[in-house]
Amino acid sequence: MSYFNFSEEENPAAEDEHYMRLALQEAQKAYDAEEIPIGAIIVCKGRIVGRGYNLTEQLNDVTAHAEMQAFTAAAQTLGGKYLKDCTLYVTIEPCVMCAGASYWTQIGRLVYGALEPKRGFTSKNASLLHPKTELKGGVLAQECGSLMTRFFANKRG
Repeated sequence: MSYFNFSEEENPAAEDEHYMRLALQEAQKAYDAEEIPIGAIIVCKGRIVGRGYNLTEQLNDVTAHAEMQAFTAAAQTLGGKYLKDCTLYVTIEPCVMCAGASYWTQIGRLVYGALEPKRGFTSKNASLLHPKTELKGGVLAQECGSLMTRFFANKRG
């Protein structure tokens, strides 16, 4: 697992961008595997404790979303199912299933890149997150969204 320490004086946005870039690396793995390119990283106290990318085609499992892979990895790393002190970074706004799973993990913070107007949870039910979960969207939104746009353009082309 890797560590990334930010000083007190640093801009918190720089930390979010750093970890979102790592989530984008996970999304690129999905893209390269011809999976919908979504990637996720879970960070706890400056340490990456979970990561994942979409594996629904490879595993033939509709629940094998990037966030679900990262939740499982984080729970195994930390030795517990609750992620109160953790932040989930995911390249695309979570779907209803993944937002619901984040509720059960009690994730402390959820940061996403691009909005997902068709399947994103905020367009369906914005109150799916745990009441104590902090939500932040739009981190590197253009980069996160462009990977998805390129993926679907290649599928249609």
